[in-house]
Amino acid sequence: MQIDLDREQRELIERAVADGRLRRPEDAIREALALWIERERRREEILAAIDEAERSLLCEEAIPMTGQSLRELAEDVKRRGRARAAGSE
Repeated sequence: MQIDLDREQRELIERAVADGRLRRPEDAIREALALWIERERRREEILAAIDEAERSLLCEEAIPMTGQSLRELAEDVKRRGRARAAGSE
């Protein structure tokens, strides 16, 4: 496979090799691909989480979060925590 780089990209790779940050120009491509693969993996995870959230909304499993519902949730968590600490749950 042949990859055409512009002047700025070639100079960047040449400097990295000259500085010892890379051993060979091919290492720059491998490193770039590794970063791209990781970014794509994170993107797929985010899209999967969005899909799951949308399914949850369609199934009406989601709880709308408002200032009031968040306060109620916090109070419920505190109440259960106090009850557990007191040994009643």
